[in-house]
Amino acid sequence: MKQKWVGLGIILGLMAACNTVGGLRSSDGSPYAPPGINTDEVSVDGLIVGHRLMAAGEYELALKAYLRAAGEQGINADVLSALGSVNLKLGRLGQSEKLLRRAVDKDEKFVPAWNNLGVVLIEQGKNGEAERVFRIAFALDSGESVEIRDNLRLALEKLKDPGYVEEDNNRFALVRRGSSEYLLLSTQ
Repeated sequence: MKQKWVGLGIILGLMAACNTVGGLRSSDGSPYAPPGINTDEVSVDGLIVGHRLMAAGEYELALKAYLRAAGEQGINADVLSALGSVNLKLGRLGQSEKLLRRAVDKDEKFVPAWNNLGVVLIEQGKNGEAERVFRIAFALDSGESVEIRDNLRLALEKLKDPGYVEEDNNRFALVRRGSSEYLLLSTQ
């Protein structure tokens, strides 16, 4: 009797395995499992992903995306600036400052890195150096960015009056997107 139940269990198991509902079938009706990941496709740039995650407030995930970009593109001014910006958002001011200083050393004309370095310096209370850095960013930008001008104004006010607190508390950090488009991110 016991063998009968074991045999019946095996038969039911085999029948269930032959069931066509669900499973790992491909969409074209093939009885085989779908293929794996298409390795011929190009992945989305880690910097773009990181910028989108920063805008969404997902700073830890943005950091991972920027690190992926560093692995793919190498350590350039754009990647260093992005890493510095995300560390600023995470409150890691020392790391942010080091990364942004490396970014401006790699590319002395990279406006977002200069501006973000100025923001880090303001956050650390280094108002004199921040004012100098914002002047460099302002000059490199040819005075076109209202945000950099506002950052420079804030630094000058803090130099005159160290207790100065801006009423609306808006501060900005620039993060580069592509070759000429900038994304403004509030440091609040």
